[in-house]
Amino acid sequence: MKVSFQKHVLNFKRASGTSRGVLKTKDTYFLIIEDKGRKGIGECGLFRGLSIDDRPDYEDKLQWVCDNIALGKEQLLLAINEFPSIQFGLEQAFLSMQSKNPFELYPSKFTKGLDGISINGLIWMGDKDFMKEQIVAKLQDGFTTIKLKIGAIDFEAELELLKFIREQFTSQEIELRVDANGAFSPMNALEKLKRLSDFELHSIEQPIRQGQSYEMARLCDKTPLPIALDEELIGVFRYSEKEKLIDIIKPQYIILKPSLVGGFRGSEQWIKAAKTHNVGWWITSALESNVGLNAIAQFTYNLNTEMPQGLGTGGLFINNFDSPLCVQNGFLKYDPELNWNIKL
Repeated sequence: MKVSFQKHVLNFKRASGTSRGVLKTKDTYFLIIEDKGRKGIGECGLFRGLSIDDRPDYEDKLQWVCDNIALGKEQLLLAINEFPSIQFGLEQAFLSMQSKNPFELYPSKFTKGLDGISINGLIWMGDKDFMKEQIVAKLQDGFTTIKLKIGAIDFEAELELLKFIREQFTSQEIELRVDANGAFSPMNALEKLKRLSDFELHSIEQPIRQGQSYEMARLCDKTPLPIALDEELIGVFRYSEKEKLIDIIKPQYIILKPSLVGGFRGSEQWIKAAKTHNVGWWITSALESNVGLNAIAQFTYNLNTEMPQGLGTGGLFINNFDSPLCVQNGFLKYDPELNWNIKL
């Protein structure tokens, strides 16, 4: 069995704003397994500045996985527990190698092109006019769930954008989600949540930064709109710790990014813990290339959830890979007539 990895730098078509700054490029890595004429590929979706495994020894750990592939998937996943993005890539690579089609990891109606996944339309941070332009485009594209990243421009301007949508569409017509990426302080968060609730939002992601469990628990108890944990889940490895965190904070939702929470297995553990405590959940991609997005989409479809998911569309990068993934009227779909164009 031959194993290798390759780095790939994804370049944004347009610099994309978050509360942590502006993104122009994103590093990602591909694990490639070859055995007896079969080839598997998996994306290790490292997210600089956010991933718990954004460490100087990241490539060393990738090489260690390549050198120790004979240990097998199960032992390797345990050994790289603190490298969730590599766990995700390893899971994909094994599924890919074992499949007749290396990009069809979970055969379903989705991969046959017979069904799609409802997704939210993501509005990136920027000045008010740019964000308004994106909102209009998403509505014209048929999205019925819109997610706005907030916390980087003036809060009053962000409220004006929400007002702009609500003046045209009721909460029954357009579902609104916002993601603060931890931009609020514990001192002012509740007041901001109260003002945001005027617009009948579906939820707000991570209103205060992670690592403040008891402050977040207080917010979740008093909030006038549902709170979803996102970054809060990063770096929580053991199942017992996952269940404890949900029990302490008691959020209304959790959001799962497989690249950041330990791949499919890590996501399934979080879902199990959430169900135990009657907490809702959905899946979100984290700026992976179409390789990782494809894997997440197929995994998500098989979870049989009807809630709109936070999956990307693959259109952010100028050097992404051509794939069968496409977006139609707010649904992510897979067109089996289209081919992959990827050379690694």
